Order: sequence, then C-alpha cells, then structure tokens
Amino acid sequence: MSNKKDSIIILLAEDDEDDYLLIEKSLKKAKILNKIKWVKDGVELMDYLKHRGEYKDVFKSPKPHLILLDLNMPRKDGRESLKDIKSDPALKNIPVIVLTTSKSEEDIFSSYNLGVNSFIRKPTKFDDFVKAIQLISQYWFELVELPIEEKF
Repeated sequence: MSNKKDSIIILLAEDDEDDYLLIEKSLKKAKILNKIKWVKDGVELMDYLKHRGEYKDVFKSPKPHLILLDLNMPRKDGRESLKDIKSDPALKNIPVIVLTTSKSEEDIFSSYNLGVNSFIRKPTKFDDFVKAIQLISQYWFELVELPIEEKF
C-alpha cells in the first residue's frame, strides 16, 4: 500500500560504501520503501542540492525531504555542508540528521548550533546499527510530519 510517506526522498551523504549499504539494507528491513539517493562527500551533496554537474536533472536528482549526513567526509565535510544547507533559504527547511562516528562533544554542540535536527552516533555493532536505523525510520517516517511538496 503506497501513501504520501512512501514518496519521501532520503539523501544520504556518506563516504563509506559499507555504511551506505548497511543503511540501505536496514531501511529495507524496516520496510521503508522510500527512494534513497547517495552522495559520497560534501561537494557532491551541495552539487545535488543545487542541481549542478551530474545532478543538473531535477527529475533524476529531486529535492530530498530528509538528509542523513556523515560529518567526516573527504573534500568538504559534513560540518561545512550543514552550515551551507542551513544558511540557504531554499534548503534550510530540509531536515538534516547527522549520523556519524564522531564522539566529540564539540561536534554535537556545533551541529545543533548550525541547525541540525538530530545528532546520532553510529553504533559499532551490526545489530545495534540496524536497530538505530530502524528507530530513525520509525521516528522520521511514522511519527514526524515532514513537509512534502507536491512539486519541486
């Protein structure tokens, strides 16, 4: 059964392919049917969001409804990307969840100061990681009302 929540587009900014595959598998296990778009660093993330380069086609690179953001990425890290997203009037309303291995208290404070909606540390054990993704899914796709635009 399809509904409006199934049309939510998740943009995952994650440089680790294993983590990407694990997140994708966990979402499927949680029966989350949403489209997942993947970028590997902050430069690609901003290109996607601004429809530049290979992401120029808005039908292939639609505006996401939720961003899962790793902080520690090459070229442009998640902190810089978060600052850019939340300072851009066209992007600032997209909910951003930091999903990171960082244990830095400074990262938590600075992420919230920049406007992140949630800060979650990636669990190190496989089963805990899957459970965390499922909890994120339950919260963001079953409990929270996301602004879903009919047209981009």
